Amino acid sequence: MRTIDIQTDTKSSQILIGESIRQVHTYIPANRKTIIVTDENVYRHYQDQFPQGSVILMGLGEKNKSLQTIEHIFNEFVKHEVDRTTYIVAIGGGIVCDVVGFAASIYMRGLPFGFVSTTLLSQVDASVGGKNGVNFQGYKNMVGVFNQPDFVICDPEMLKTLTDKEFRAGFAEIVKAGAIKNSDFFEYIEEYIPQALQYKPEVMEKMVYHSVLIKSEVVEADEREKGERRKLNFGHTFAHAIEKLTGMLHGEAVSLGMVMASKLSHKLGFLAEKEVNRLKELLVNIQLPITTDIPMQDIFKMMRQDKKKEGETIHLILLEHLGNAIIHPISFKQLEEHLNDLY
Repeated sequence: MRTIDIQTDTKSSQILIGESIRQVHTYIPANRKTIIVTDENVYRHYQDQFPQGSVILMGLGEKNKSLQTIEHIFNEFVKHEVDRTTYIVAIGGGIVCDVVGFAASIYMRGLPFGFVSTTLLSQVDASVGGKNGVNFQGYKNMVGVFNQPDFVICDPEMLKTLTDKEFRAGFAEIVKAGAIKNSDFFEYIEEYIPQALQYKPEVMEKMVYHSVLIKSEVVEADEREKGERRKLNFGHTFAHAIEKLTGMLHGEAVSLGMVMASKLSHKLGFLAEKEVNRLKELLVNIQLPITTDIPMQDIFKMMRQDKKKEGETIHLILLEHLGNAIIHPISFKQLEEHLNDLY
């Protein structure tokens, strides 16, 4: 097992890579009422491994990342007589962790909580870093808070119950980590992706560990996304628009978004074409999408609703080379001029 501690101005968070769900009880303070929130799928597979506590179920899929689900959880909190000494544990993927982290952060002005992260996407990204929230009217993560979980357990055995599609989609965030911050790690992914796709334990643990390490260093430097943390959004401004338009998996949309952002990086003179092609080749090897027939004007319209825009400008994350991202403010007018270059 490898451990990464994230220390911010407000809180510390412990990420436990390789720990088992069967040990989650050791991270919950003794003699505390515990409420477990999970989805129906995770409950079906793992209920016999849950710690002692009452269970609240939520629905599956992005449609449940909503204020209606928050209301459902709060109603259950009332039924279970939750108070400020109650400990909340989310067991699930990115949607469960986002929703439960938000609910715990605002109920009674804040309850202690921890995560057991059950998907690759969640282990390397969604459950790490303290962003918790829900969508609003279909727009991604429009309502939320920054608040670190006490712990995140990343159990590699739980990845084996994912569908192949879900498993592969999680690698988009691993690729992103290397692309924005560490060229050596990007090369490692290129070399060892065949073994990772076969669940080789030592390869998977290294990929998850280095992805989380990269994110933790960024979060410690800029917890509330005033500067450096924006780099974690590489590909995501395009991706969130694509998700709303298509309903595809987050990782699949991020793959498309990274290709679009890399092409724009090349068009604006930051990134060599051979680097764009390396990124595309790696994503193809993972069997993630690199092209789409969604009209770029539709994507552009959705991007204008992105929460990160500032007036007529949006901060896009572009690449100077694989392993080094830059924050580039661009006007929507200028961006629209380049839309046809992003296919």
